[in-house]
Amino acid sequence: MLDRVIWDKLNEECGVFGIYNHKDAPQLTYLGLHALQHRGQESAGMCASDGEKWYKHRGMGLVSEAFGKGDLEKFGGNIAIGHTRYTTAGSSKIENAQPLFFRYSQGSMAVAHNGNLVNASVLRKELEAKGSIFSTTSDTEVIAHLIARSECKDLPGAVKDALQHIKGAYALLVMNEKQLIIALDPNGLRPLSMGRLGDAIVVASETCAFDIIGAEYWRDVQPGELTVVDENGIHTSTFAEKTERSICTFEYIYFARPDSDIDGINVHMARKRLGKQLAVEAPVEADVVTGVPDSSISAAIGFAEATGIPYELGLIKNRYVGRTFIQPTQELRERGVHMKLSAVRKVVEGKRVVMIDDSIVRGTTSGRIVRMLREAGATEVHVRISSPPVMNPCFYGIDTSTRDELIAGTKNVEEIRRFIGADTLSFMSVEGMIAAIGRKDSAPNNGHCLACFTGQYPTEVEFEAALPKDKC
Repeated sequence: MLDRVIWDKLNEECGVFGIYNHKDAPQLTYLGLHALQHRGQESAGMCASDGEKWYKHRGMGLVSEAFGKGDLEKFGGNIAIGHTRYTTAGSSKIENAQPLFFRYSQGSMAVAHNGNLVNASVLRKELEAKGSIFSTTSDTEVIAHLIARSECKDLPGAVKDALQHIKGAYALLVMNEKQLIIALDPNGLRPLSMGRLGDAIVVASETCAFDIIGAEYWRDVQPGELTVVDENGIHTSTFAEKTERSICTFEYIYFARPDSDIDGINVHMARKRLGKQLAVEAPVEADVVTGVPDSSISAAIGFAEATGIPYELGLIKNRYVGRTFIQPTQELRERGVHMKLSAVRKVVEGKRVVMIDDSIVRGTTSGRIVRMLREAGATEVHVRISSPPVMNPCFYGIDTSTRDELIAGTKNVEEIRRFIGADTLSFMSVEGMIAAIGRKDSAPNNGHCLACFTGQYPTEVEFEAALPKDKC
């Protein structure tokens, strides 16, 4: 895929959407998935029920590609969950597209999951030893098998039982014909919010999905929370004794849409504050500020406002490049970045340019963009990054698995500057980033997960203990 070959960005695993008690639940879920498209472009799917009958569909590609002509018209029901997927655990195949659907001894269920389990491989081996047969390579299926093997006869109890065994990041939706179950891991590593649409309850990875269907934001799902929505109302409990918010900081920096709010903080405004803080920490004399579209534009505007240097659209993103464009030679791969991004010559020619980006992962794309700006006539290119150096792999659903593949894991700032060809390079400090985002949380680091910056992980990253005895 084009993004993986030439667009050197962190990628997050997926987005989830669910709705209970609405006559147009499948149609609204389809719209909600479009709002969450940025969280996963490899596959999409939906499961719905009218209380008796199931409606299911999964497909590869964007939401508009996964659902072909007539697919949505086949759906009915007043309860539905949907999923957009980016592969970090499990291969990119239709078998791994979600929601996953299962029939088991207690009935039927559908499961959609955003995140990554750090003990999935250990649990899979133990479950296989006990007779479980897996049909996918996704760690989401591990959750489903744990639910199915629980001695609890009701689905909420079985889900709560299963959650005692798993570790890592998960924003989880599980449904049967008459219930919607919502759960968030004890560290709240992934965002998950609830809303209302008349008498309907809506849940989504980001609040921007509420806006597209006209729902009203209600509240954020709390770490370690399990909520059951059914004909008896809304019932909330906790499934973990210790809960401590550690939201992935890159939700604010890069992953989430700028029109989303996470824990009451608007993403666009947080990114503007990051840009302003970056201007305080790393000022530079220049003629124009530009941001690498799209996620860095807000920070670039903040940097420009703080410094008084004019902000301009010096880089333009081509939104019509096919996702599956193939570059058969190295030369064409090098040119591939020009297909997705172009420099505006009349903006940067003869100018000292400040290029704002949200991160440097492997350094390849940053170097190509710096060269692109120079080829368009920029006399100087000063790179400013609105996050600290990404030095450590993520085990919670971001596609970095080793320190060696991260340029900041093997090079210092000066070495990175030379590698990308910038005149100067500066990163945001960890302390400045936390202050700029503005979270007010009593948890360590103001409720941020900083593992990729500091190497301090909020959970165990290896889990070798045997499964505890099943209980309700």
